[in-house]
Amino acid sequence: MTLRAEPLTAEAFAPFGDVIAPDPARAFAINDGWTDRHHALAQADLEGGPAILSIFRGRARPLAADLLERHPHGSQAFFPLGGHAWLTVVAGSPDGPLRAFLCRGDQGVQIGRGVWHHPLLTLRAQDFLVVDRADPAGNLEEARLDPPQPILVD
Repeated sequence: MTLRAEPLTAEAFAPFGDVIAPDPARAFAINDGWTDRHHALAQADLEGGPAILSIFRGRARPLAADLLERHPHGSQAFFPLGGHAWLTVVAGSPDGPLRAFLCRGDQGVQIGRGVWHHPLLTLRAQDFLVVDRADPAGNLEEARLDPPQPILVD
């Protein structure tokens, strides 16, 4: 079975978390008009630990879903810094069904607390700003997918 990547929209991704993308209609000027602030695009949902900002340096990998993980004590947000398209794969459970979303280079996601998702899938090397809960000990569950599910990007 092949997993087809669908365009990332707020409505389609809502069961799994939030889409993080600038919305000019909601932006407002700051810094004497030299900066547009796209305020509060998502809110971290954390239990028992502080929010941290990290840079994940992703490398292109085979387009197949082979592992799912979830973080029961906190949401996890990913935003690309290189401006390149990338994928996010999510599921209600490790038994599926899986959904793959093709994210534009100016879109990020905040994966909800406890939502099953594939580790970072980038189509080419790029960095990501990540917001999640510090000290992931006890905040990570994994499930291998056998066989891996190929992902088709149109």
